[in-house]
Amino acid sequence: MNRAEREAAVRRIMERTPPPVPVDVHAEAVHRGERLLRRRRVARRVLWLLACAAAVAFTVWASRAHPWVEPPSQTTPPVTGW
Repeated sequence: MNRAEREAAVRRIMERTPPPVPVDVHAEAVHRGERLLRRRRVARRVLWLLACAAAVAFTVWASRAHPWVEPPSQTTPPVTGW
């Protein structure tokens, strides 16, 4: 099939009348779209809740563990008897 034949085939397909669409397609598409948006909204809220919980957990851990303080050195023994 050369280019002219392909173009003619495409034109024939495009010139045909479109098949009839069932009546309830619009309502079903709206229902599915609403369900998809609802799921995305719930997922987004759950992710925000997890992010906030992680931030709170990190803050509590950091306030108790003080990770920014350098631990005391353990390489030299304490000096006694001076």
